[in-house]
Amino acid sequence: IRILSRSSMFMGLEDLGLRSQELTLFNSFLTRPHGIILVTGPTGSGKTTTLYASLAKLNKLDRKIITIEDPIEYQLKGITQMQVLPQIGFYFARGLRSILRHDPDIMMVGEIRDYETAEMAIRSSLTGHLVFSTLHTNDAAGSVTRLIDMGVEPFLIASTMIASVAQRLVRRVCPACAEEYEPSPELLREFGVSSDTARGGHFKKGGGCERCRNTGYRGRVAIYEILPFTNSVKDLTVQRAASTAIKGVACSEGMKTLRRAGWERIIDGTTTFEEIMRVTADIDVGDAIQAAVPETSEHTPAEVEAPPPRPVDATVSL
Repeated sequence: IRILSRSSMFMGLEDLGLRSQELTLFNSFLTRPHGIILVTGPTGSGKTTTLYASLAKLNKLDRKIITIEDPIEYQLKGITQMQVLPQIGFYFARGLRSILRHDPDIMMVGEIRDYETAEMAIRSSLTGHLVFSTLHTNDAAGSVTRLIDMGVEPFLIASTMIASVAQRLVRRVCPACAEEYEPSPELLREFGVSSDTARGGHFKKGGGCERCRNTGYRGRVAIYEILPFTNSVKDLTVQRAASTAIKGVACSEGMKTLRRAGWERIIDGTTTFEEIMRVTADIDVGDAIQAAVPETSEHTPAEVEAPPPRPVDATVSL
């Protein structure tokens, strides 16, 4: 059973936990007229909330937005929402075909689970639609190999993808009982950082109180790994490069890994080492903090080139 908070319905992109440069980059993706934006992560990582916030940002009177979901988690005013109904054979792929007949500007597919759904999402983006969806992958680069494993041709992925965004939800340190402390060398070593890297950080942990029910945490915030499909990432995609190679190039171009994004939340006292290690336990420890590119070298929207427009017949075979 999933208990959903109605407060999540009204969250804007600026409320999700995106840093200022990340928010600027993400907003630049939303200006694209067509293409695919994927949000990846395990169940319960906040993917749907991010998608809803994106749709809310784009929701204007002159835009037709249609979603196909399983299930519909929140009602979105001004947006047409459809629900998967397996008992009558109404799955994501069939729903997408139905949506295309209504000629929407923007589409959201709850999840890409198979080749047929991936094929329809790509076909939709090639014919001038902006498509949002989710995948279950550990990191942003894993979305490429996941789509290829489904049978999608790499050149189609490179032609249609705008960005892949991996995310996790971490608990916030309770502000009522937060205490500053100095992490031990052993803890820093386990996390993959040196004492020099940790110098100047404001490390906090909750002592436990009535407000947080003695857990030391209150509330949650998202951490993000944003992979724009730059020309170099597209080239690696066409070459069927491993996700580790794609991640390496993306980091050299300024991408922050989930572990790096988590580290920034640790040193500003938002969350703890234990929380970041818990939510990134499925990620290669090779995401060393010291190897991360400084925040000043992140992508700016101007550095992320849009996929070139190309006329494609709606019946293209994938």
